[in-house]
Amino acid sequence: MEGAQARIVEEVGSWPGVDVRPHRFGGVEFVIGRRELGHLHGDTLADMPFTRAQRDELLAARMATRHHVLPDSGWVSRRIRGEDDVAAVIGLLRRQYERALAKRRALSEL
Repeated sequence: MEGAQARIVEEVGSWPGVDVRPHRFGGVEFVIGRRELGHLHGDTLADMPFTRAQRDELLAARMATRHHVLPDSGWVSRRIRGEDDVAAVIGLLRRQYERALAKRRALSEL
């Protein structure tokens, strides 16, 4: 879907602490600190790391598919074909962002 990457970058890049960088396999990645929230391969595909348990929940809910290269990992992929997919990718990246913030808060309380 043309323009999907630009819209996702605009939204996710506006979140406090998120840096948008070139990804080593092409496209762009979203990071907070040293933690990657996920990355985009142009306008057509998003990849995001989750725990295996979270991956299983996302697969069961049909919110994502197994990662296109690492299907046995916690990583998931989401094809971007339309507006609903753009919103879903932003939602999945938001989950990653909230997880990263929660972990930072927990570490700062130690």
